[in-house]
Amino acid sequence: MGKILKKGDYGMELVLDLYDCDAKVIRSKKKLREFVDRLCSILKMNKYGKCYLPYFGLTADHTPGYSLLQFIETSSITGHFAEKTNSAYLNIFSCKEFDPAKAASFAKEFFGARRMKKRVYLRK
Repeated sequence: MGKILKKGDYGMELVLDLYDCDAKVIRSKKKLREFVDRLCSILKMNKYGKCYLPYFGLTADHTPGYSLLQFIETSSITGHFAEKTNSAYLNIFSCKEFDPAKAASFAKEFFGARRMKKRVYLRK
């Protein structure tokens, strides 16, 4: 991986939309915690506190599912898991540079996604 962050950049954010995911994985609190643990290990990020993982969104038919928030020492990892469509929406934001291709590949494989949309933003 070449250097992504340049002088003056504050950090970077990877936004992933994963479609046609493994329904059992996105519905499993245990698997979602495993995802965070493994992702932090792969990207060499240090977790700050416990993973917050509520199940909610019961007021509309397209919103039920888990959401996650894991603070890391350099910012956060968030995710929203839509059960109706078996989709996952992830954001990884860090002031420390990381390999977005490695993170995206791991997430796609972990969730068994058939399709993925990936965007990387540099934050100034």
